[in-house]
Amino acid sequence: MQYTSLQSIIPFPFLLKHRFLMKKLPIALLLGCLAVQTTLLAQTTPAPSVEIQVKTALLASPSDKKDGAKVYGYSSNGKFIILRNGTNDLICLADDPATKGINVSCYHKKLEPFMIRGRELKEEKKSFKEIFDIREAEAKSGKMKMPDAPSTLFTLSGNDENYNPATGELKDSYLRYVVYIPFATAESTGLPLKPEGPAMPWIMDPGTHRAHIMINPPKN
Repeated sequence: MQYTSLQSIIPFPFLLKHRFLMKKLPIALLLGCLAVQTTLLAQTTPAPSVEIQVKTALLASPSDKKDGAKVYGYSSNGKFIILRNGTNDLICLADDPATKGINVSCYHKKLEPFMIRGRELKEEKKSFKEIFDIREAEAKSGKMKMPDAPSTLFTLSGNDENYNPATGELKDSYLRYVVYIPFATAESTGLPLKPEGPAMPWIMDPGTHRAHIMINPPKN
């Protein structure tokens, strides 16, 4: 009976290989073996090559910005690093291989202090609200410099099954646009607080450091 129950949670090949453990070890220890095996199987997928990461990240970039954009990505051990230095005003982020789906983005360099601070706070395991509140306070105090003019973010997403890690190509991707205007409001911009039609721009987080125009094109 124990054998049948354990088969439901421990892979059958593991049981065949180590079936002698069923008689020699207590159930708790067997479950410990399972935990170790599960951890090993769930290790982070290695990042693609630098070339492929850069190519995929630049899918979010306007064509006239691709050649000079700075690109961040991941080393072979999962560390967030600079993959390529840039010569223009655009910064791009490669896909994080540890997360589900493909997500890349590019943003104006004036947003870099905002983005860096967000990454730092995320690394500290802060919640979304904590990150928002901390950056809000730091933007208002001047500790974190926000753009003094509208600054754009391009973000592109897609499914893992539509991505070819050998070529960096992504089928059926979705590109949307965000324009940050710190502390802008519906009244100061004339924008609505929600979209009322396909691709209609609207303002999110009005009156805060994170105020931004959202533009979501129809997916089809």
